[in-house]
Amino acid sequence: MGVRNYLIEGVSGAGKTSVATELQRRGYHVVHGDRELAYQGDPQTGEPLCEAVLRANGRDVDFRHRHHVWNVDRVRSIVADKGRPVSFFCGGARNSGQFIGLFDAVFVLDVDLDTLERRLAGRGEDEFGGNAAERAVVFRVHATKEDIPANATTIDATAPLVLVVDDILSRCGERV
Repeated sequence: MGVRNYLIEGVSGAGKTSVATELQRRGYHVVHGDRELAYQGDPQTGEPLCEAVLRANGRDVDFRHRHHVWNVDRVRSIVADKGRPVSFFCGGARNSGQFIGLFDAVFVLDVDLDTLERRLAGRGEDEFGGNAAERAVVFRVHATKEDIPANATTIDATAPLVLVVDDILSRCGERV
């Protein structure tokens, strides 16, 4: 939904939602991808997983993580709508390779392990990373960088939130 479109990625606990909220507070258009675009599906085809597969694998955190995808057609539609000067998509998807080329730039929020552990420890059970099994997946992804898009710009998300957002905006050519 923007003339310029940016993706803000990172592991759970890196600060994507906080950055999205601050961008919105500053008047920017934000798409909360993990809330508005995500579903459990096949990362190759985009086909939603059937109820039987979801029931059989619903407690397998790694399975859920590997099948956390975004609706590619919806991403394309939002990007094609040039009604706003800038849009920020915040979140992560295992099928990002199917739409990452639509963005003007991709930013990856990065934090050290101590910061990540502290942030996840403060989460409730209803938020991803709020229990031990989910934290194990997050820590693995953080260590391996397996879900980090190639050629993304790394943003130090251990800095205070306003500085993190200022950094992103300045890299987008926006006035800070």
